[in-house]
Amino acid sequence: MENKQEKLKKNGVRIFFDELSRSSFIFMIFAIFTGLVIGGILAAATTEDVYTAFRNSLGEGIMESLDLIWRTYSSLFIGSFGKPVEMFQSVISGDQEAMGKAFKPFLESLVTTTPYIFTGVAIALGFQAGVFNIGAEGQLFMGSIMSAWAGFTFKGLSPIVHIPLALGIGFLAGAVWGYIPGWLKAKTGAHEVINTIMMNYIAFNLTEYLIGGPFQDPNASFKTPEIEESAKLFRFFEPPLRFNVGFFIAIAFAVIIWYLLYKTTWGYEIRSVGLNPDASRYAGINSTMVTIISLSLSGALSGLGGATMMQGVLFKQTQALSTGYGFDAIAVALLAKNHPLAVIATAMLFGFMRQGSRLMQLKTGIPIDIISILQGLIIFFLAAPAMIRTLYRLKEPKKEFETEEN
Repeated sequence: MENKQEKLKKNGVRIFFDELSRSSFIFMIFAIFTGLVIGGILAAATTEDVYTAFRNSLGEGIMESLDLIWRTYSSLFIGSFGKPVEMFQSVISGDQEAMGKAFKPFLESLVTTTPYIFTGVAIALGFQAGVFNIGAEGQLFMGSIMSAWAGFTFKGLSPIVHIPLALGIGFLAGAVWGYIPGWLKAKTGAHEVINTIMMNYIAFNLTEYLIGGPFQDPNASFKTPEIEESAKLFRFFEPPLRFNVGFFIAIAFAVIIWYLLYKTTWGYEIRSVGLNPDASRYAGINSTMVTIISLSLSGALSGLGGATMMQGVLFKQTQALSTGYGFDAIAVALLAKNHPLAVIATAMLFGFMRQGSRLMQLKTGIPIDIISILQGLIIFFLAAPAMIRTLYRLKEPKKEFETEEN
């Protein structure tokens, strides 16, 4: 009887680990871990101190490499999350100033994450509809500059009116920048990748013209006036902390797009057109309209991301504005497999790495570009599941309707 019970326990443990090894989450963890390991090796391989240590002895070189990797990733963690001990002590003490200082890295990482969520969901929506919106950067710029215009032009409005008005104008500006390539693709067959790239350049140059011309601050060169207080998004803490309600707006829109895609008829049509536009057309779905609306909504989300940056963080547009969020968001969406809710997690990964990289460069001298390499490595391993599953002996996930007998 005891042997039978032990056998059942062993079988239960085996089944548990078998199912765990098939998990997509475990696969993602190992892919990220592998990217971090190789990224650490590359950081060590490009540091002069490591070569100097290896000239002295093999052991010293290895120790120097490990120390560099530790300092690199510990500073990356501290720069993005903060120091846990200081955070805990500040909460216990109740000192508001100490709490602000301790939690600043974490809160700033959330600020950096916000536009990643908007643009990541925007690109994921485009992929779901079968279109590649590579113009999120330009759409974000247009949302930002037009939100700034609405913020400093309309005066004497209540925040209840002014904030939604400025956000709405940024939303519409992005929608227009998405509608044009969507219409061209649907009506003329022009490829959306080429058109959205060209729309990026138009947005960059148009923004530069507006900042140095019609929208320029009369008292300063190459910047817009600061938006009115009534147009600024609510900040939860006093400056220099910049965490604002824009983060929760981004979360809300990610949930809305998820609901739209997976819980509504129109969302089913979007995914159907994305999988097979010809079959969808044969089934009676207006694929032309779906393409136009999807790219327009995708652009609108990116534009709203720019608007929240303007109203929650920047408050004025300058020529120095250079984000890169729209391009990084392609990786954010791919990493999330184009699922709007998963984008929240992948956007936080990118946002925290981007924020933490500043302290990493300051503390270790490792170029901030190592973060781009890390992102590329992580995406590479996620795109090569067979490599990761073979390396760590993970089992293939079960196919739908697969049974133990099969």
